[in-house]
Order: sequence, then structure tokens, then C-alpha cells
Amino acid sequence: MDISYEEFKKMDLRVGKVIAVEDHPNADRLYLITVDLGTEQRQMVAGIKPWYQKDQLIGRNVVVLTNLAPRNIRGVESHGMILASLANNQLAILTLDKDLPPGSPIS
Repeated sequence: MDISYEEFKKMDLRVGKVIAVEDHPNADRLYLITVDLGTEQRQMVAGIKPWYQKDQLIGRNVVVLTNLAPRNIRGVESHGMILASLANNQLAILTLDKDLPPGSPIS
């Protein structure tokens, strides 16, 4: 399904720096990830535990969709989405090739 450029522009993609990672209290495959977005910190729930250890995530700059409506995932509210790709049972988080400040817009 194609979307228009106007629809694409509605997505607020930003650089987020992972500052904390905890196990989800109600799910074996989920992490609670705290991301610094420059002007605020947000908690996001991410199903990436089978592919990443906590220490592999902390300090990473990742691509975050910030204007996704909050969603309750297994009893915890998630405020955004860390973008990733899954193929051949391998998951890759979208990261940056340069160190930009948290909250930098992505277009």
C-alpha cells in the first residue's frame, strides 16, 4: 500500500539514546527501554530480548518513531517505537553512522 508524502511527513522520527534497559515484568521476550529524546525521556516496550543483551543496547543511538499513540503492552504503557528489521530470524535495530544528539529529527 502506497502512502502519500503528506502522510509520511506526519511521522516524527528522531534520534534516541538508550539510557536504561530492564526486563518486562510480565513477558519473557520483552524489554522496558528508557530512551533519551533530548527534551524528555520515554519508556518503550520492545520485543528484542531474544536478539540483544541489555549491555548491547545501553548507550546506543537508535531511530525512534515518537508520535505513535501510546499502547499498553502486557500491562506496561509504551510511548513510541524503536525501529528494527527482522529477516531470516535476525533482528537489526536501526542505528546511525554518526553520533548525533538525542532528539535530532530524522527525515
